[in-house]
Amino acid sequence: MSELRFDGRVAVVTGAGAGLGREYALLFGSRGAKVVVNDLGGNARGEGKSQQAADVVVDEIKAMGGTAVADYHSVTDGEKIIQTAMENFGRVDIVVNNAGILRDKSFPRISEDDWNLIHDVHVKGSFKTTQAAWPIFKKQNFGRIIMTSSNSGVYGNFGQANYSTAKLGLVGLANTLAIEGAKYNIHCNVIVPTAASRMTKGILPDLLFEELKPKLIAPVVVYLCHENTQDNGAVIASAAGWAGKVEIVAGKGSVLRASLHHDVTVENVRDAWGKVVDMSEARNMRTIGAASAYTLEVLENLKDNPQSGGSSDQAPTNGVFTNEFNFGFKDLILYALGIGASVAEPSDLKYLYESHAEFSALPSFFIQPGLMLTMGSSITKSAITHKEFDLTNVLHGEQYLEVYDFPLEGNLRTEGKVLDVMDKGSGAVVVTSCDTFDSRGNLVAKNQSATFIVGCGNFGGKKQPGPGVVPTLPTPTSPPETTITFKTSVDQAAIFRLSGDPNPLHIDPNFSIIAGYKTPILHGLCTLGFSLRAVLKAYAGNDSTLFKAIKVRFVKPVIPGQTLKVDMWSNGNRIQFKTSVVETGQDVLTGAYVDLKSTVKPVNPIVTENKMGLQSDAVFGAIKDRVDGEPAKAKSVNGVFVYKITENGKVVKEWTLDLKNAKVYEGAPQSGTKADTTLTVGDADFVDIALGKINPQVAFMKGKLKITGNIMLTQKLVPFLKTDSKL
Repeated sequence: MSELRFDGRVAVVTGAGAGLGREYALLFGSRGAKVVVNDLGGNARGEGKSQQAADVVVDEIKAMGGTAVADYHSVTDGEKIIQTAMENFGRVDIVVNNAGILRDKSFPRISEDDWNLIHDVHVKGSFKTTQAAWPIFKKQNFGRIIMTSSNSGVYGNFGQANYSTAKLGLVGLANTLAIEGAKYNIHCNVIVPTAASRMTKGILPDLLFEELKPKLIAPVVVYLCHENTQDNGAVIASAAGWAGKVEIVAGKGSVLRASLHHDVTVENVRDAWGKVVDMSEARNMRTIGAASAYTLEVLENLKDNPQSGGSSDQAPTNGVFTNEFNFGFKDLILYALGIGASVAEPSDLKYLYESHAEFSALPSFFIQPGLMLTMGSSITKSAITHKEFDLTNVLHGEQYLEVYDFPLEGNLRTEGKVLDVMDKGSGAVVVTSCDTFDSRGNLVAKNQSATFIVGCGNFGGKKQPGPGVVPTLPTPTSPPETTITFKTSVDQAAIFRLSGDPNPLHIDPNFSIIAGYKTPILHGLCTLGFSLRAVLKAYAGNDSTLFKAIKVRFVKPVIPGQTLKVDMWSNGNRIQFKTSVVETGQDVLTGAYVDLKSTVKPVNPIVTENKMGLQSDAVFGAIKDRVDGEPAKAKSVNGVFVYKITENGKVVKEWTLDLKNAKVYEGAPQSGTKADTTLTVGDADFVDIALGKINPQVAFMKGKLKITGNIMLTQKLVPFLKTDSKL
């Protein structure tokens, strides 16, 4: 079994002159860390000073072949402790906030000095020392922090009001630092030790005092500080060779009002109190996001209550849920902006200006009424009764929309039901079907949504969908006949969510981390909207009234700001498409198609939006698809080509065609790869060459294409790119 080492790391341990701190310091030193042994040298009440305590521990570390220095500052001067580390070792990787004192007195007898001194040492000391190390941690993209709480902080203890307050306060501090530091690889955890020390001598029985050895806790703390340990925000209790996680849980509780239209009375609380304090169905609340999701769940259920006194959402009748959806021109315009429509594209103005002679609704807007029903009711929960779940478990799997009419305002009524439920092992798939009608009872749209609920599978259900579920289609393997790219905005999700999907997964960094994503992700329905715009632009003259239906499968998330590439294939009035992310090459929508009432022939085989990105991005996307599809033929070229794309004479982007390894990617050659040939060309000129509007040799002679390196190698490249298509 390999030994966990800390070679090259620097650990700062406060209060390391005795007890737990000494054991931490000795263990770090024995595992290769350079240790700053901090101790003021006072007694358990914080009185007096001495250098001896720290010096003795430093000598012990050196005697066993380790490296250590002493520091005698108070933790309230935490920046000086960190300065000691930097002056001696040039870095800091680990801070263990261990220093502590006691000023025990019953609550009425605690003086203000006793209160302040405890908080200065425990809370302010931990704050000052950690804050001084924080910018160092951020710069090196690594840091491990330990806060020291106690059983008194977690459970309370007679005579320790000041101490217990400070110790639980450190848990709150650690929780916040864990959130703020996560993206910088800074982890903050809490140890709740029960150990014999100079502070507990005379307080604990002799037998218990002897068994609560600090050296049995030290390995737990040291493990939490290792670079391979991924725990962050954990509270770990440890004593006498045992360790366990401590978490805050919340009871299921009780709703105290009948609906959103009712207030809470004192008598309501009295009558429900037994359920309020019942912990038999307690659930873990690790984060504010989880607690908020639970509250949102309660509010959604209240909206469904038949006693709601006028709420538009109504309880199900024979399994059919209903709601009403009011909208006007502002809602249509906001939605259009949310999926990338822009005044920079003249044909988009009809989606953005209510007084336009052809003011229209983008078809995918009519997903919204069904979405509001599934989000604002318990329709999905009605299908999954074997396990609880919340927003962090829910993923949009597939979406189908068929539109029959395009009203521009009004009140729509939607009727929804569960169409199918499937057991996928790792989760459950719930398919809902929603029909939306206008105020006269005319059918406006049909929606089918497939929702994947993580962790709710293995209930013995069927694996395949029933006949009523609209299927996806296999993506064609031939090169696309049309490609359009759109550059999304970093604010795309912030805009799109205003059209009705407020899931914090798309805006709140803390919530997205809970759900397993490093940053908030774009709504899958927003990506659907962008993709539909591409199809309308390429095959319908951007005329939304030619739309009939769309079906997609969501396979990967998109990060706001990434570039979407929509590849399209026509088969009569059915346009199949696949959407991928240019920056990563990952497919995000597959099995997708749009049915049109009629089509308009696309003008160019490759199209891009100048306002959103470079035109050449789409060409390189098509080249990448070609290389991925024919890797052996690509490798036969046996060359590495770097394209430098210019605008106004300046290089604005690079692409690498590594045909030795059949790889195409944006950016300079990867480490270990050297360009054989470098081609510099303007963005528009490159597209003209790709479309066959200009001969490469002519472009070279006119100075529009500059080539350095192995020019002859391009003779092998050109035939590969031109075979079967103009690339």
